Amino acid sequence: MRVIVQPNSEGVSLCAAKVVANLVRDKPTCVLGLATGTSPLGLYQELIRMHHDEGLDFSRVRTFNLDEYVGLGPNDEQSYRYFMQKNLFDHINIDVRNTHVPDGRALNLSTYGEQYEKLINDAGGIDLQILGIGSDGHIAFNEPGSSLGSRTRLKTLASETVRDNARFFGSEDRVPRLSITMGVGSILESRRCLLVAMGPSKARAIRDTIEGPVTAQVTASALQLHRDVLCVVDEEAARLLERRDYYREVERAQTLLQEGRLSELGVSPQPNDQ
Repeated sequence: MRVIVQPNSEGVSLCAAKVVANLVRDKPTCVLGLATGTSPLGLYQELIRMHHDEGLDFSRVRTFNLDEYVGLGPNDEQSYRYFMQKNLFDHINIDVRNTHVPDGRALNLSTYGEQYEKLINDAGGIDLQILGIGSDGHIAFNEPGSSLGSRTRLKTLASETVRDNARFFGSEDRVPRLSITMGVGSILESRRCLLVAMGPSKARAIRDTIEGPVTAQVTASALQLHRDVLCVVDEEAARLLERRDYYREVERAQTLLQEGRLSELGVSPQPNDQ
Protein backbone atom coordinates (compact mmCIF):
# COMPACT_ATOMS: atom_id res chain seq x y z
CA MET A 1 0.00 0.00 0.00
CA ARG A 2 1.47 3.34 -1.05
CA VAL A 3 0.71 6.14 1.41
CA ILE A 4 0.93 9.82 0.47
CA VAL A 5 0.51 12.37 3.25
CA GLN A 6 -0.60 15.82 2.10
CA PRO A 7 -0.59 18.94 4.30
CA ASN A 8 -4.34 19.56 4.01
CA SER A 9 -7.58 18.45 2.36
CA GLU A 10 -6.90 20.59 -0.72
CA GLY A 11 -3.64 18.73 -1.26
CA VAL A 12 -5.42 15.39 -0.91
CA SER A 13 -8.03 16.35 -3.52
CA LEU A 14 -5.47 17.68 -6.00
CA CYS A 15 -3.20 14.65 -5.65
CA ALA A 16 -6.09 12.20 -6.04
CA ALA A 17 -7.56 14.09 -9.01
CA LYS A 18 -4.22 13.88 -10.82
CA VAL A 19 -4.27 10.10 -10.41
CA VAL A 20 -7.75 9.89 -11.94
CA ALA A 21 -6.93 12.37 -14.71
CA ASN A 22 -3.78 10.49 -15.69
CA LEU A 23 -5.80 7.31 -16.10
CA VAL A 24 -8.51 9.05 -18.15
CA ARG A 25 -5.86 10.52 -20.46
CA ASP A 26 -3.94 7.25 -20.79
CA LYS A 27 -7.06 5.12 -21.22
CA PRO A 28 -10.03 7.20 -22.49
CA THR A 29 -12.32 4.16 -22.25
CA CYS A 30 -11.43 3.43 -18.64
CA VAL A 31 -13.92 2.23 -16.04
CA LEU A 32 -14.01 4.25 -12.83
CA GLY A 33 -15.47 3.12 -9.54
CA LEU A 34 -16.90 6.11 -7.72
CA ALA A 35 -17.70 6.94 -4.11
CA THR A 36 -19.98 9.46 -2.43
CA GLY A 37 -19.74 11.39 0.83
CA THR A 38 -17.64 14.38 1.78
CA SER A 39 -14.20 12.83 1.17
CA PRO A 40 -14.29 12.72 -2.66
CA LEU A 41 -16.05 16.09 -3.11
CA GLY A 42 -12.83 18.07 -3.55
CA LEU A 43 -11.52 15.44 -5.95
CA TYR A 44 -14.66 15.76 -8.09
CA GLN A 45 -14.43 19.55 -8.04
CA GLU A 46 -10.88 19.35 -9.30
CA LEU A 47 -11.88 16.92 -12.08
CA ILE A 48 -14.59 19.38 -13.13
CA ARG A 49 -11.99 22.15 -13.25
CA MET A 50 -9.67 19.94 -15.32
CA HIS A 51 -12.50 19.24 -17.74
CA HIS A 52 -13.30 22.92 -18.25
CA ASP A 53 -9.76 24.34 -18.11
CA GLU A 54 -7.64 21.52 -19.51
CA GLY A 55 -10.06 19.64 -21.73
CA LEU A 56 -10.10 16.45 -19.69
CA ASP A 57 -12.40 14.25 -21.75
CA PHE A 58 -14.90 11.90 -20.08
CA SER A 59 -16.95 11.16 -23.19
CA ARG A 60 -15.93 7.48 -23.34
CA VAL A 61 -15.47 6.85 -19.62
CA ARG A 62 -17.79 4.45 -17.82
CA THR A 63 -18.52 4.62 -14.09
CA PHE A 64 -19.93 2.39 -11.36
CA ASN A 65 -20.80 3.68 -7.92
CA LEU A 66 -20.22 1.68 -4.77
CA ASP A 67 -23.61 1.87 -3.13
CA GLU A 68 -27.06 3.39 -2.71
CA TYR A 69 -29.72 3.67 -0.02
CA VAL A 70 -32.62 1.25 -0.38
CA GLY A 71 -35.91 3.03 -0.99
CA LEU A 72 -34.52 6.26 -2.44
CA GLY A 73 -35.19 7.10 -6.07
CA PRO A 74 -32.77 8.99 -8.33
CA ASN A 75 -34.56 12.32 -7.81
CA ASP A 76 -34.38 12.15 -4.03
CA GLU A 77 -31.85 14.76 -2.88
CA GLN A 78 -30.30 12.28 -0.46
CA SER A 79 -29.85 9.52 -3.03
CA TYR A 80 -26.39 8.80 -4.31
CA ARG A 81 -27.54 9.09 -7.93
CA TYR A 82 -28.64 12.66 -7.16
CA PHE A 83 -25.31 13.28 -5.40
CA MET A 84 -23.31 12.14 -8.41
CA GLN A 85 -25.36 14.17 -10.87
CA LYS A 86 -25.08 17.31 -8.73
CA ASN A 87 -21.41 16.99 -7.84
CA LEU A 88 -19.87 15.51 -11.00
CA PHE A 89 -21.90 14.15 -13.90
CA ASP A 90 -23.82 17.34 -14.70
CA HIS A 91 -20.56 19.29 -15.01
CA ILE A 92 -18.49 17.06 -17.31
CA ASN A 93 -19.04 15.57 -20.76
CA ILE A 94 -19.83 12.06 -19.60
CA ASP A 95 -22.61 10.08 -21.29
CA VAL A 96 -25.18 9.49 -18.58
CA ARG A 97 -25.86 6.08 -20.15
CA ASN A 98 -22.33 5.12 -19.15
CA THR A 99 -22.90 6.00 -15.49
CA HIS A 100 -24.20 3.39 -13.09
CA VAL A 101 -25.43 3.77 -9.52
CA PRO A 102 -27.14 0.85 -7.75
CA ASP A 103 -30.93 1.08 -7.96
CA GLY A 104 -32.32 1.72 -4.49
CA ARG A 105 -35.78 0.77 -5.70
CA ALA A 106 -34.90 -2.48 -7.47
CA LEU A 107 -37.85 -4.84 -7.48
CA ASN A 108 -35.83 -7.92 -6.56
CA LEU A 109 -33.05 -6.93 -4.18
CA SER A 110 -32.01 -10.56 -3.60
CA THR A 111 -30.79 -10.92 -7.18
CA TYR A 112 -29.95 -7.31 -7.98
CA GLY A 113 -26.38 -7.62 -6.70
CA GLU A 114 -25.60 -10.31 -9.25
CA GLN A 115 -27.03 -8.14 -12.02
CA TYR A 116 -24.91 -5.16 -10.96
CA GLU A 117 -21.75 -7.22 -10.88
CA LYS A 118 -22.53 -8.60 -14.32
CA LEU A 119 -22.70 -5.03 -15.63
CA ILE A 120 -19.24 -4.39 -14.16
CA ASN A 121 -17.84 -7.59 -15.64
CA ASP A 122 -19.36 -6.86 -19.04
CA ALA A 123 -17.61 -3.47 -18.95
CA GLY A 124 -14.28 -5.21 -18.43
CA GLY A 125 -13.97 -4.63 -14.69
CA ILE A 126 -13.08 -1.49 -12.76
CA ASP A 127 -9.73 0.10 -13.59
CA LEU A 128 -9.63 2.48 -10.62
CA GLN A 129 -11.88 2.33 -7.58
CA ILE A 130 -12.16 5.56 -5.57
CA LEU A 131 -12.89 4.95 -1.89
CA GLY A 132 -13.70 6.99 1.17
CA ILE A 133 -13.63 5.48 4.64
CA GLY A 134 -16.04 5.51 7.56
CA SER A 135 -14.98 6.55 11.05
CA ASP A 136 -15.19 2.88 12.05
CA GLY A 137 -13.03 1.79 9.12
CA HIS A 138 -15.71 0.59 6.72
CA ILE A 139 -15.53 0.97 2.95
CA ALA A 140 -18.68 1.35 0.85
CA PHE A 141 -21.44 0.13 3.19
CA ASN A 142 -19.44 -2.89 4.30
CA GLU A 143 -19.98 -2.39 8.00
CA PRO A 144 -17.76 -3.94 10.70
CA GLY A 145 -18.17 -7.69 10.62
CA SER A 146 -18.83 -7.87 6.89
CA SER A 147 -17.21 -10.76 5.08
CA LEU A 148 -13.94 -9.82 3.41
CA GLY A 149 -15.05 -11.94 0.47
CA SER A 150 -18.52 -10.38 0.22
CA ARG A 151 -20.16 -9.45 -3.07
CA THR A 152 -22.66 -6.77 -4.06
CA ARG A 153 -25.67 -7.29 -1.83
CA LEU A 154 -28.26 -5.88 0.55
CA LYS A 155 -26.70 -4.59 3.79
CA THR A 156 -28.08 -3.22 7.07
CA LEU A 157 -26.37 -0.03 8.22
CA ALA A 158 -24.58 0.05 11.56
CA SER A 159 -25.70 2.53 14.21
CA GLU A 160 -22.40 4.42 13.84
CA THR A 161 -23.05 4.93 10.14
CA VAL A 162 -26.61 6.06 10.79
CA ARG A 163 -25.31 8.63 13.27
CA ASP A 164 -22.57 9.80 10.90
CA ASN A 165 -25.02 10.24 8.02
CA ALA A 166 -27.79 11.86 10.03
CA ARG A 167 -26.35 15.30 9.27
CA PHE A 168 -27.37 14.84 5.64
CA PHE A 169 -30.94 13.82 6.49
CA GLY A 170 -31.65 16.19 9.36
CA SER A 171 -32.08 13.44 11.97
CA GLU A 172 -31.24 9.79 12.58
CA ASP A 173 -34.89 8.81 12.19
CA ARG A 174 -34.83 9.82 8.52
CA VAL A 175 -31.71 7.82 7.58
CA PRO A 176 -32.55 4.62 5.63
CA ARG A 177 -31.42 1.49 7.45
CA LEU A 178 -30.72 -0.60 4.34
CA SER A 179 -28.35 -0.17 1.41
CA ILE A 180 -27.20 -1.94 -1.71
CA THR A 181 -23.43 -2.05 -1.65
CA MET A 182 -20.54 -3.54 -3.52
CA GLY A 183 -18.85 -6.11 -1.30
CA VAL A 184 -15.28 -6.12 -0.06
CA GLY A 185 -14.50 -8.97 -2.43
CA SER A 186 -16.00 -7.00 -5.32
CA ILE A 187 -13.85 -3.96 -4.46
CA LEU A 188 -10.68 -6.03 -4.27
CA GLU A 189 -11.21 -7.12 -7.86
CA SER A 190 -10.59 -3.56 -9.07
CA ARG A 191 -7.25 -3.16 -10.82
CA ARG A 192 -6.30 -0.26 -8.59
CA CYS A 193 -7.80 1.37 -5.49
CA LEU A 194 -7.52 5.02 -4.47
CA LEU A 195 -8.44 5.69 -0.83
CA VAL A 196 -8.84 9.30 0.26
CA ALA A 197 -9.33 10.53 3.82
CA MET A 198 -8.98 13.77 5.69
CA GLY A 199 -9.64 15.18 9.13
CA PRO A 200 -9.04 13.99 12.70
CA SER A 201 -12.20 11.88 12.77
CA LYS A 202 -10.61 9.49 10.25
CA ALA A 203 -7.26 9.12 12.03
CA ARG A 204 -8.07 5.92 13.94
CA ALA A 205 -9.65 4.29 10.89
CA ILE A 206 -6.64 5.15 8.72
CA ARG A 207 -4.23 3.79 11.33
CA ASP A 208 -6.17 0.54 11.61
CA THR A 209 -6.51 0.24 7.83
CA ILE A 210 -2.84 0.76 7.00
CA GLU A 211 -0.97 -0.51 10.05
CA GLY A 212 -3.44 -2.72 11.86
CA PRO A 213 -4.28 -6.38 11.30
CA VAL A 214 -6.50 -7.47 8.44
CA THR A 215 -9.87 -7.96 10.08
CA ALA A 216 -13.55 -7.96 9.19
CA GLN A 217 -14.05 -5.48 12.04
CA VAL A 218 -12.21 -2.89 9.90
CA THR A 219 -13.24 -3.79 6.39
CA ALA A 220 -10.88 -1.23 4.82
CA SER A 221 -7.97 -3.25 6.24
CA ALA A 222 -8.64 -5.80 3.48
CA LEU A 223 -6.99 -3.31 1.13
CA GLN A 224 -3.69 -4.58 2.53
CA LEU A 225 -4.34 -7.69 0.43
CA HIS A 226 -4.75 -5.74 -2.81
CA ARG A 227 -1.85 -5.55 -5.26
CA ASP A 228 -2.15 -1.81 -6.00
CA VAL A 229 -3.57 0.63 -3.45
CA LEU A 230 -2.82 4.33 -3.19
CA CYS A 231 -3.88 5.96 0.09
CA VAL A 232 -3.88 9.78 0.06
CA VAL A 233 -4.51 11.42 3.44
CA ASP A 234 -3.98 14.78 5.08
CA GLU A 235 -1.83 15.42 8.16
CA GLU A 236 -4.79 15.17 10.52
CA ALA A 237 -5.91 11.80 9.19
CA ALA A 238 -2.30 10.55 9.29
CA ARG A 239 -1.53 11.69 12.83
CA LEU A 240 -1.79 8.22 14.39
CA LEU A 241 0.35 6.44 11.80
CA GLU A 242 3.51 5.17 13.47
CA ARG A 243 5.44 4.96 10.20
CA ARG A 244 4.39 8.25 8.63
CA ASP A 245 8.01 9.44 8.45
CA TYR A 246 8.86 6.34 6.43
CA TYR A 247 5.94 6.95 4.08
CA ARG A 248 7.27 10.46 3.44
CA GLU A 249 10.74 9.03 2.73
CA VAL A 250 9.24 6.57 0.26
CA GLU A 251 7.58 9.42 -1.64
CA ARG A 252 10.83 11.40 -1.61
CA ALA A 253 12.68 8.41 -3.04
CA GLN A 254 9.98 7.93 -5.67
CA THR A 255 10.33 11.56 -6.77
CA LEU A 256 14.13 11.32 -6.99
CA LEU A 257 13.86 8.10 -8.96
CA GLN A 258 11.43 9.63 -11.43
CA GLU A 259 13.73 12.62 -11.87
CA GLY A 260 16.77 10.41 -12.43
CA ARG A 261 18.61 11.77 -9.38
CA LEU A 262 20.04 8.38 -8.48
CA SER A 263 23.10 9.70 -6.67
CA GLU A 264 20.86 11.20 -4.01
CA LEU A 265 19.51 7.71 -3.42
CA GLY A 266 23.01 6.32 -2.95
CA VAL A 267 23.01 4.68 -6.37
CA SER A 268 26.14 5.17 -8.49
CA PRO A 269 25.54 5.35 -12.24
CA GLN A 270 26.96 2.30 -13.99
CA PRO A 271 29.02 2.65 -17.16
CA ASN A 272 27.47 1.25 -20.28
CA ASP A 273 28.52 -2.26 -21.14
CA GLN A 274 31.12 -2.33 -23.87
